[in-house]
Amino acid sequence: MAITEVLVPQLSESISEATLLNWKKQPGEAVEADEILIEVETDKVVLEVPAPASGVLSEIVKGDGSTVTSGEVLARIDTAAKAAAAAPKAEAAPAAAAAAPAAAAAPAAKSSAASPAAGKILSEKGIDPATVEGTGRAGRVTKGDALNAAAAPAPATPSAPVPVGLDGRPEQRVPMSRLRARVAERLIQSQSENAILTTFNEVNMQAIMDLRKKYKDVFEKEHGVKLGFTSFFVKAAVAALKRYPVVNASVDGKDIIYHGYFDIGVAVGSPRGLVVPILRNADQLSLADIEKQIADFGRRAQDGKLTLDELTGGTFSISNGGVFGSMLSTPIINPPQSAILGIHATKDRPVVENGQIVIRPMNYLALSYDHRIIDGREAVLALVAMKEALEDPQRLLLSV
Repeated sequence: MAITEVLVPQLSESISEATLLNWKKQPGEAVEADEILIEVETDKVVLEVPAPASGVLSEIVKGDGSTVTSGEVLARIDTAAKAAAAAPKAEAAPAAAAAAPAAAAAPAAKSSAASPAAGKILSEKGIDPATVEGTGRAGRVTKGDALNAAAAPAPATPSAPVPVGLDGRPEQRVPMSRLRARVAERLIQSQSENAILTTFNEVNMQAIMDLRKKYKDVFEKEHGVKLGFTSFFVKAAVAALKRYPVVNASVDGKDIIYHGYFDIGVAVGSPRGLVVPILRNADQLSLADIEKQIADFGRRAQDGKLTLDELTGGTFSISNGGVFGSMLSTPIINPPQSAILGIHATKDRPVVENGQIVIRPMNYLALSYDHRIIDGREAVLALVAMKEALEDPQRLLLSV
C-alpha cells in the first residue's frame, strides 16, 4: 500500500481557516491525478483541491462542512490500489459486454463535476450536481446550468418539512458563508476603528459620454474589450491620490503609512457576495489595460476563480452602486485603507450653467474617509480633483 495525502492548500497569512464544501468522491472510488476532489471556501475565494496522484480514495479525514487550516490532511489516496481496482473491471468486461444492449437503452450518467460557483448554488438549493446536465467543457456544470436547475420546477417528490415559527409562518435558518461572515466582521471593524466621514460632490459626465460614444467602436476593435466608465473613475482617482497622498495612506497603530504605489480595489459582485480584486500599479495601466482586467475579474468572480493574491492588499477602493441603480450612498472603508470612492447611477438632471437651466447627465460621487488621518480639506479637495478630471478627461492624458 502506497499512501498519498490530500492536503489543504496553502492559505494566505490573512486567512486562518477555511470550510470544506462537498466531496466529489467517496472512499473506495478511483481518482485521477489533478481531478478535483473537493472545494475549500475561505472568506475571500473558493479553492479547488485536486488529487495529487491517481489511485483509490482510501479515506476521507475531514468531512463536508469541516473547518480546516493550511496543510491539514483532508484525505488519503492509495496509489498502489489503482491496478487492483482496474483488475476486477477487466474481469467483468464480458458481463459488461453482454449487458451493453440494456445499458444502451438507459440514459447515460451525468457528470458531477461543477465549477465552484455552480457547486455553491446547487449546494444552497439542495440539488445533487449529478442530476444537472453540464454544458461546459467535458460536461462540467457551469453557473448558468446551476441557475437553470435552481429555477426549474421541483419534481413531485416528498420534501423535507419547512421549519415554521411558533405563529405558523415559515422561517428558515441558514448559516452565513465564510465570505458573508468575513464581510460582516470587517464592516463592524471598519465602523468601530475608523472615524468615518463622507463628503459628496456631483460630476457632469457629458464629456466622458461624448468621448466614449465617439471612440467606443474603434476602441473595442483595437483592444478587444468595451470602453466602459470605470476605467475613467480609476484614472481620476489615481490622479487625485497623487496630489493628496494621505488619501492613499493607511494607519498602523500610531503610524501613518504613505504608499508610493496605487493599488486600486474595484468592488465586483459574485454568487458568493461582494469581492474586491485589486488593480496593481493602476497608475501604470492604460484605459484598455484597466478595462481588460476589470472584465477578467468579473468573469472569474462568477466562477470563483479569483486568487487570494488578487483579493489581498489595496491602497484605495472604488464601489459602483450605480450598476444597481443607486442614486446616493455612503460607502464603508475597506480596512486597512483610509478612503473609498462611491460612484452612482448617471441620470439626466436639471443643472444651472451660465444662469440657464439645462439638462446634463449627472453622477453623484461620495468619498468616505478616515478622519483620524485625513482632514476635511484634503478629502474635499481630493474629490474635487476627481470631479475636475472626469469633467475634462483630457486632463488625465496631460497629467494636469
